[in-house]
Amino acid sequence: MGQWDIYPEFEVVRNEARCTRCMGCIAQCANGVHSYDEKRQALLCDDAKCVDCHRCVAMCPTRALKIVKSDCALRENGNWDGDTIKEVFKQAQSGGVLLSSMGNPKRYPVYWDKLLLNASQVTNPSIDPLREPMETRVFLGKKPERPQRGADGKFTCELPPQLELSMPMLFSAMSYGSISYNAHEALARAAEELGIYYNTGEGGLHEDFYAYGENTIVQVASGRFGVHEGYLNAGAAIEIKMGQGAKPGIGGHLPGTKVGADISRTRMIPEGSDAISPAPHHDIYSIEDLRQLVYSLKQATHHKKPVIVKVAAVHNIAAIASGIARSGADIIAIDGFRGGTGAAPTRIRDSVGIPIELALAAVDQRLRDEGIRNEVGLIAGGSIRSSADVAKAIALGADAVYLGTAALLALGCHLCRTCQTGTCNWGIATQRSELVARLDPKEGARRLCNLLTAWNHELMEMLGGMGINSIEALRGNRLMLRGIGLTAGELEILGVAHAGA
Repeated sequence: MGQWDIYPEFEVVRNEARCTRCMGCIAQCANGVHSYDEKRQALLCDDAKCVDCHRCVAMCPTRALKIVKSDCALRENGNWDGDTIKEVFKQAQSGGVLLSSMGNPKRYPVYWDKLLLNASQVTNPSIDPLREPMETRVFLGKKPERPQRGADGKFTCELPPQLELSMPMLFSAMSYGSISYNAHEALARAAEELGIYYNTGEGGLHEDFYAYGENTIVQVASGRFGVHEGYLNAGAAIEIKMGQGAKPGIGGHLPGTKVGADISRTRMIPEGSDAISPAPHHDIYSIEDLRQLVYSLKQATHHKKPVIVKVAAVHNIAAIASGIARSGADIIAIDGFRGGTGAAPTRIRDSVGIPIELALAAVDQRLRDEGIRNEVGLIAGGSIRSSADVAKAIALGADAVYLGTAALLALGCHLCRTCQTGTCNWGIATQRSELVARLDPKEGARRLCNLLTAWNHELMEMLGGMGINSIEALRGNRLMLRGIGLTAGELEILGVAHAGA
């Protein structure tokens, strides 16, 4: 170690009595942590390369390995913690921008954990979802304010284009390039089996996945990668990505090292070239410009598909959503500051945006106050971790939620936060063929289906416990929520009373 080196964050501990020298750890680690010294006839570990992905631990046949967090600490204090000091060291060494993946790890308040659900008792009895009807289907899109009748007096049942979900959950945008072919296939298979949707992200739609078009949301981002008429008409809905929670206000960057032949063809860019999405759409500088793009996309798809506008949760999100609702969009997707990503500038990820809970409540209330809540559907995303988070999001005003990180965890992600390196040992955030092959898309789809099926069962149990028999009856029903440990200002924005009130 030199003068500027930092002691490794993780240490690999090998139980020599259990180790059989099978060399499996060497084969499994894409980061080069493990090696074999022929001269000493010993297995060695370079702890500095370990990212704590646990691949070697999981695959060791004799449980001879474990990874522990190093107890070698820098001289911290209340102002300068270890991570901050290390980041200064790194930038002084490299002169570059710090990049991070996945969501914001800072210890900001998680409002889901400070919201409690109500339960029925005597006068409003609970419902048994195993024996009584329970509706968890959701329709996303514009709804009429009141029933409509034709000239003959009969009800008119025609609606603008809708997305029908068997449950109020979708897989959020993750592009082909940032995640692997096999990961995309797992998401597509699961969406089809569950009767929900997955989102292509900004990387276009691989030709093999057009078969899943009825369960696909195609995205149009500022880089317009892979966007053409066939692509727009292949999906069930189109999403205009204006921003994302992990990096509000900036664009995206897929390194050229990840742009192989398949990705080059799908994104319609030269092989090996960097795919850079500009920060703004260069044809959108106002709500009027956004309205024009929404109209153009509807024209291109013969007004048969709903258009979603995805925005990051920022301080004036309620006013922004009000404008989007008037742009002709059918659905608004709001992404909170804990949303995941393959790579984002660390300072942006950790310092920009607001929690999805506060943003969602503010948007729902603003649209209700203006009498336009039924003009758009609302999707909330940005670290939805459990069925309880889903229920609370719906009570705060969402029609459905986007699942990203939770879906990747179901596929085997271990949150080692090195997606930007392209060396994902679990075959998810990588384009290296030998690593991609580690993820079985059929098994991945099975696990995704298991997760969402379990969450849907839990959601029905919670609805029944509240004496509610449909998702629609919970949407925006903040009487079913109570806050605990929140300030008066937070309770006012969330629109909930304190527990005990």
